[in-house]
Amino acid sequence: MSGLGNLWRDSAAESFAAPPLRGERSVDLAIIGAGFTGLSAALHAAGQGADVTVLEADTVGEGGSGRNVGLVNAGLWLPPDDVCKIIGNQQGEHLNRVLAEAPTQVFDLIERHKIACEPTRAGTLHLAHAPAAIAQLQSRLAQLSARGAPVRLLNAAETAQRLGTERFHGALHDARAGTIQPLAYARGLARAAREAGAMLHEQTPVTAAERRTGQWIITTPGGKLRARTLLIATNAYHRPVTHVTRPDIPIVQYFQIATAPIGDNLGGDILAGGEGCWDTGLVMTSVRRDQAGRVILGGMGGDVDLHANWARRKLARLFPRLANAEIAHAWAGRIAMTHDHLPRILRMGQGALAIFGYSGRGIGPGTVFGHAAAHALLSGDETDLPVPVVDQHTEHFVTLKSMYYEAGARMVHLAAARL
Repeated sequence: MSGLGNLWRDSAAESFAAPPLRGERSVDLAIIGAGFTGLSAALHAAGQGADVTVLEADTVGEGGSGRNVGLVNAGLWLPPDDVCKIIGNQQGEHLNRVLAEAPTQVFDLIERHKIACEPTRAGTLHLAHAPAAIAQLQSRLAQLSARGAPVRLLNAAETAQRLGTERFHGALHDARAGTIQPLAYARGLARAAREAGAMLHEQTPVTAAERRTGQWIITTPGGKLRARTLLIATNAYHRPVTHVTRPDIPIVQYFQIATAPIGDNLGGDILAGGEGCWDTGLVMTSVRRDQAGRVILGGMGGDVDLHANWARRKLARLFPRLANAEIAHAWAGRIAMTHDHLPRILRMGQGALAIFGYSGRGIGPGTVFGHAAAHALLSGDETDLPVPVVDQHTEHFVTLKSMYYEAGARMVHLAAARL
């Protein structure tokens, strides 16, 4: 299955291409990384009249932004009370409020810039994979309802009607959320940023970045930028840059398979309302559909062949009539997972920030963090950032944790194969 390729690359209605950087240029803001964070920052910086340039080592959306599930969630993987326990009530509630509005910002950008990315704001379903998981959903319901979120707990029968399978025991519906074609969204942001005046360069890896004479000197194989400010937005796809050390973060691999388009005879009742889903399992599973009717199922793990075999069986258990459905795509991506599952904004020197650690929630947080970072860097005012800037960040046992996540996914999926 590893040769089937990434669905989002084959189905994106938005296209984008940019030449490598050649020569030298002076800018207000240099951005390393053309994913959701960097592109959102570029769009908003250019909209403020700043001279901004984005440098991408590969192509727009090549990293997690073009490989994820495409769920536009409100909030983080963590429940909001846990966010407050970790970083304090004032800062936690600020982050909760900012991310509660993230889907609105995403869908507003899509509408404003006419981004052809299959936007569907029908909400998401957080699925109870076992009877005991209902208590977890009830706790989230109470926490979110107390903050005014439009959430509702569905019983098993309502969940089966929405999802098209009786394999789950209930679900928490969040009406704020939705789904998109993620790579098309990234390319649309890139197009909008360029239309606003930003310069973007693909196939332009940054080899060095150094603060000298009051500015950042950023070196690439074919050129050089002199920048007043710098944003490093590489997240789980960071590459070493001489003179700049961003801490390593544990990596979680996540894979997906997608069927060929399925007509109403086979798939008419599978997520007929257009929601995207993920479950409460420790080794999480996701399921959604796209506008062409494909069923897309994902789970933790990086070995596409090994995990996709499990996913094929899982798909058949959830939807028996899809047991012989053609699997047309299979791909994987990387998630940067901090030890407490909270994103970080790290100071990399005077006038420079790095953002990382969305822990699987890249679309909404990336969009709002990028916007806020552009404002903070250009204005010098950091008060409206979603989380406070930290001067250092350390993750322990990074390699071991990454191996642990992958081994755990393998064990669960191999055990499931014997059932």
